[in-house]
Amino acid sequence: QVQLVESGGGLVQAGGSLRLSCAASGVTFTTSSMGWFRQAPGKERESVAAISWSGRNTYDAYYADSVKGRFTISRDNAKNTVYLQMNSLKPEDTAVYYCAGRSGDTVTYWRQTAYTYWGQGTQVTVSS
Repeated sequence: QVQLVESGGGLVQAGGSLRLSCAASGVTFTTSSMGWFRQAPGKERESVAAISWSGRNTYDAYYADSVKGRFTISRDNAKNTVYLQMNSLKPEDTAVYYCAGRSGDTVTYWRQTAYTYWGQGTQVTVSS
């Protein structure tokens, strides 16, 4: 049974930082592509970042324009964990953040339908 468990959310002031973690189990993590999505109240869920397996031990990272230069996605295959380092947070970053995963690569990393597995979400609140 595949499980994705997010942690690291919380309340932070604008300009602050948070690091989200997503621990995966029940999946071959090294050949999995992982993504972070977020959903703000009254809005659709949107892609934030992804780290896609591109063969052997290589991965490609992608970011939404709204977070480029502020967020960094990374992974630790030894810990089966993907991270989202969020710096220079803004009130508009407030949302529930979800981790998503799939086996193999994907060229549609921004689409929810590209992912098979989802975490339960973690709340990030940025105060102004």
